[in-house]
Amino acid sequence: MEIEAKKENLALDGKIVPTFFKYLIPSMLSLIAMTSASLVDGIFIGNYVGVTALGAVNLTIPVTALLFGFAMMLSVGGSVRAGKYLGEKNYTAASSIFSKTLISVAVYGVLAISLGLFFELELFAGLGANEELFPLMSEYYRVILPFLLAQFIVIVMYFFIRLDGFPNLVAVALTVGALVNILLDYLFIGVLGFGLRGAAFATGISQALPMLVMMAYFISPDRTMKFSVRQKNWREVLQAAYNGISEFINEISGGIIVLIFNWMLLQRFGVVGVAAITVVNYLLMLGFMMFFSISDTIQVMVSQNFGARNALRMVAFLKTACISIFVLSAIFIIIILSFSETLISIFVNGDDGEEMVAMALDFVTYVWPVFLFAGTNMLISGYLTAIHLPFQSGMVALCRSLVFPTAFLIILYLLVSDYRFVAAIPLAEFAAFMIALVFFIRHLPDKAVRDIR
Repeated sequence: MEIEAKKENLALDGKIVPTFFKYLIPSMLSLIAMTSASLVDGIFIGNYVGVTALGAVNLTIPVTALLFGFAMMLSVGGSVRAGKYLGEKNYTAASSIFSKTLISVAVYGVLAISLGLFFELELFAGLGANEELFPLMSEYYRVILPFLLAQFIVIVMYFFIRLDGFPNLVAVALTVGALVNILLDYLFIGVLGFGLRGAAFATGISQALPMLVMMAYFISPDRTMKFSVRQKNWREVLQAAYNGISEFINEISGGIIVLIFNWMLLQRFGVVGVAAITVVNYLLMLGFMMFFSISDTIQVMVSQNFGARNALRMVAFLKTACISIFVLSAIFIIIILSFSETLISIFVNGDDGEEMVAMALDFVTYVWPVFLFAGTNMLISGYLTAIHLPFQSGMVALCRSLVFPTAFLIILYLLVSDYRFVAAIPLAEFAAFMIALVFFIRHLPDKAVRDIR
């Protein structure tokens, strides 16, 4: 027997603009809260521990990105499939994929974290770090890695709870975590002087707390999806995961590009160069998270209307998303060009990081055009995922996050002898935009709905 829906489905019946922003604003607040953990850690580490420690943390990013990638793929793929089921009013199937995704991610988390801890030193060596940095990296890595299990579960719940019409619960949960992170960073690093270990504990604890807050979803009488351990057809998890492959590619590719960047910068500028690109990444991260929140909101809106075969609403939501991206892009470009020195200086303490600040400012000069294309690329990739075109979505993600960045980085690194090779990132976004546009034109909402099987 199917579970009866108990509330209005705004994605299918609500007014376009109010509904879009009803989901977008909590999503933005949620992702800003998630991002704030890294930003706040960076500020406290840079000011209280030093530039070298900031670089050491950056060197561990490829490992966490690799582990996050698979969890993201399962979560996004499962939630998109659940969205289609909700659009079809098949609430039993939506509950089933929710349960199977949550269980699968939890099991994966235990196995991945165990392997990550067991092969710690081999991973550090593979990341290009020298043995002198191993103690600093271990200090952070050994603490943060076990907490990833809670973060993986939070990722699953983030996507599914928002899909089921509880975006405010997600926003509250992640905001609580962000506030706790600030307090714990100040206490552990600023007051008690625990260094990188303190930063890791602050981040881990603050990102585990949202999981406890989100548990309120399971006792809500208004929820549509129910959780049950007893499930059949576990193959559906992998089938659904394929539709989330673009997110897997984004996460994995991001880690690979960070690895390439770190190697190039270590060769030419040492750990100061790694610290400089780390700070620039912090500046870009906030913008990217807002773009991702728009893409994520589109997945919620479009996947359900795709299941309901409502192309007109799909178009309306896409137009609203495009306008939002254009406005945000303009705002971020103005901010990063006008206040970059002030923003970068937040991450260092006095004269300790003058060389790093100067280098980071030079990096900004060449990377800011990334905001011209990144948002649209994420939107199109999210749209393609929502209409169950994982291959096309994965191609956009692969081009913008791995193929083009790697190619342009290698070419520019060989052609120039200084730091101008960082211009590879906006060049890659532009090249990916051309491909994304072709895919979008070929799979407009009208055609997508007609092709539903």
